[in-house]
Amino acid sequence: MLKKHLPTVLASLFSALLAVAVYRFFEKPREVIIREPSPSAYRSQNVARDGITSGAPILPQAAPTEFTLAATITTPAVVNIQSINTGGRGLLFDDIFGRDQAPHGGASGSGVIISKDGYIVTNHHVVADGDKISVSFSDNREMEAKLIGSDPSTDLALIKVAAEDLPFLVFGNSDSVRIGEWVLAVGNPFDLESTVTAGIVSAKGRSIDVLSAQDKIESFIQTDAAVNPGNSGGALVNTAGELVGINTAILTQSGQYEGYSFAVPANLVRKVIGDLKSYGIVQRGLIGIRIEDVNSDLAHDLGLKRVEGVHITGVTPGSGAADAGLRRDDVILRVNGVKTASMPELQEQVGRFSPGNVLKVEYFRKGKKSIARVTLKSRSNRTSIVQGEDARLLQKIGIEVRPLSTKERKKLHVDTGLRVTNVFRDSKIDRTNLKPNFVITQVNGFNINTESDLVAALRKAKKEVKLKGVYEGIPDPFYYVFDLN
Repeated sequence: MLKKHLPTVLASLFSALLAVAVYRFFEKPREVIIREPSPSAYRSQNVARDGITSGAPILPQAAPTEFTLAATITTPAVVNIQSINTGGRGLLFDDIFGRDQAPHGGASGSGVIISKDGYIVTNHHVVADGDKISVSFSDNREMEAKLIGSDPSTDLALIKVAAEDLPFLVFGNSDSVRIGEWVLAVGNPFDLESTVTAGIVSAKGRSIDVLSAQDKIESFIQTDAAVNPGNSGGALVNTAGELVGINTAILTQSGQYEGYSFAVPANLVRKVIGDLKSYGIVQRGLIGIRIEDVNSDLAHDLGLKRVEGVHITGVTPGSGAADAGLRRDDVILRVNGVKTASMPELQEQVGRFSPGNVLKVEYFRKGKKSIARVTLKSRSNRTSIVQGEDARLLQKIGIEVRPLSTKERKKLHVDTGLRVTNVFRDSKIDRTNLKPNFVITQVNGFNINTESDLVAALRKAKKEVKLKGVYEGIPDPFYYVFDLN
């Protein structure tokens, strides 16, 4: 039997060996990859004495995405603010700001406690329409607050309650906030107490043309953290619970959150609030230039290698810029070593300083970079600190002014006068329809030549104030009347 099948078995074995040999001869070798566990690229949290690591891995250079610590720190320091108009006057302008319109003729919003003795920062537009301010705390206490000062140019205000040992937030460095970084928005939307939302920083140095003051500073931090009516004046914090911004505005077509919210950077807030606390007004220093952003065509015309900087379109005579030798068509590249790639970035940097401060300005002119040292001046071309009470009176009626130059007096055919440089929206002056560049020559029959003359005439007025003046190019005088009280 074995002999009968042996040839068949041998033939089969020979065929198999021959097939393997042929396959090995014609087929090229293949690389087989076996995935083995490799040493972790992450550092471990704990290292034992014997060198063996243990604990959860830490992503290198990654910021924490755990928000409970920041929320725990922030929520007790954020308050609800009710601004009440006891005279019954309702709001006169609608908003991109995301605030609630209160039925009592005022507004509601949020605020951030910044000191244990009761100083609270909020938005100007939250408290602008009320004559009584009520603050509600996270522990359900309610207190009346006093307005310390307000700044329409940055939409910030400082109020104070009579309290001690309050929880408060510390300022972070808004310059170090990076696009893509996690942040939290904490406020009271729709009067819902201490609401926390999270998002990332979408952009920095944003201008959305929402503020009306002539010296407005719009260099917002843009985030996609949900901000709704009532969030205005609330806190924007980083994951360490540090205050990096004050939530101010939203862009929306529906009136509710659509993914675009904006906050005033903390470094600017610190300067403005410090001035309001010390002086009652902001000591704003100006370079004395008119500016525009640089585009591709302008960069080519001016000889810039890159589209960068801020183009000077005009220089105010007698200003710090004029004194330092800056000219039209110069391009400002940096201020105190900080790159200024856009108008908002330049305005924010300058807005942190006061009259009398000297800035190191790097600029480009005709193919060459140079340095100018610019002494900032106030709008009235002074380098000294403005007296708070006088400025507050002018702010109360809603006006900013400066003296006329000799050239301007000759052109207008006047011997005295103050030029109106700014009119605050919804102010007493604004409701008279007086426009910027009006030249005030008399107040209640008194000739006006300086800011001190104007303040003195206003203080003498018992109730009614009558302004007389002229507009350039119009020969006949104009009169404006308003109630001082």
